[in-house]
Amino acid sequence: MKRCKITILRTTLNEELAKEYAAPGFTKCPMMKEGQVFYADYAKPDGFCDEAWKAVYQYVFALSHGAEQFYYGDWITKKGVAICSCNDGLRPVIIKIERTDEESALNYEPVR
Repeated sequence: MKRCKITILRTTLNEELAKEYAAPGFTKCPMMKEGQVFYADYAKPDGFCDEAWKAVYQYVFALSHGAEQFYYGDWITKKGVAICSCNDGLRPVIIKIERTDEESALNYEPVR
């Protein structure tokens, strides 16, 4: 299993929807910052948003286990890469996931 590099590409704000639905003072995601980099394989990296992890973990898992392309190759043309977003409809964060050549290592003792 390989580790994946997770890069925060963009933090966005849908101003039209935010104006209609959001609380006063609502801004772009306060947790994730453009340019942040995380590494993961089987578990959410420290400091990564829980909700964003729910939206992207299946791509991290698939890429770390050798997936090359998704959806019959008609989505992302670069093998070993996925571009995803978190599930916040008012301020989605755009995330790039790419498999590295680095081997994963367990950082816990499995219970048997």
